[in-house]
Amino acid sequence: MKILLAIDSAAASQQVLEEAAARPWPPKSRFVVVSAVDVGRFAELPALIDDAKRECERIVKAGAAHLAQAKLPATTEVLLGPPRRVVSQFAGEWGADLILVGSHNRGAVGRFFLGSVATGILRTATCSVEIVRFPHKGSAPSSHPMKILVPTDGSACSLVAARSVATRPWPTGTTFKVLSVEELVTMPIPMEASSLASVYPASLLEELIAHARARAQDGAAAVREILSNAAPGATVDSLIPTGDPRGVILAAAEAWPADLIVLGSHGLRGFDRLLMGSVSESVAVHAHCSVEVIRGSEGPKP
Repeated sequence: MKILLAIDSAAASQQVLEEAAARPWPPKSRFVVVSAVDVGRFAELPALIDDAKRECERIVKAGAAHLAQAKLPATTEVLLGPPRRVVSQFAGEWGADLILVGSHNRGAVGRFFLGSVATGILRTATCSVEIVRFPHKGSAPSSHPMKILVPTDGSACSLVAARSVATRPWPTGTTFKVLSVEELVTMPIPMEASSLASVYPASLLEELIAHARARAQDGAAAVREILSNAAPGATVDSLIPTGDPRGVILAAAEAWPADLIVLGSHGLRGFDRLLMGSVSESVAVHAHCSVEVIRGSEGPKP
């Protein structure tokens, strides 16, 4: 497995290093620690670019040294350009399976107008991305048995996410909770002014509700089977609540409370995401804990 750690001088990057060092990884996993110099910020002061490069070199070397203490040898790279773009680009060229990046916890207004490096990487990367947060003050989540929430909507990408979780090692005693949301059925309201307006029979509504419930139950059963087969000794529970998936996932993660949420991405891009939103992105941005968004049709490469 190839893991890229995107860090800077912020405290959130220290959490990325601590989590990576504490977590068990597949044998022969490879690591690279990267940081980026946004040269556009120094357009009027080019003399500062060399200073910024030296600082980034210091940061990535210190990060690699931290991993080395955990017997995780890593290479380093200093990238030039906007972090949200060049990190994703380098990850693709290097063939990364997973990017770990910290969350600076920018406020909602700033996040809407400016975005964040973590969200930018999440949007542009072609591999899986984990936004690392420590839900509780103190040690890294992977330093103790973890509580991992695995939402599913019954789709192929949800099964990919479940298989990714199933093929990786986790701290001994880790428990899993499968969450499959029975989405509320909404029906368009007939136009009262139209004599041709149709009236939806109660039987149709009941059929739609039954279909949503069956889909949620089948999705949960499929993911629970994948996780139970991969980790026979682990506890695998499941929940099938009703509501909007974004709110339900966030509420369930906080109530449990989860250390990590792992979910698949439907791969919406550009204007489609702007219009429809993304459950995975919404959860990644607003969750109190770490969130990993899985991309790809196969498991991580050895």
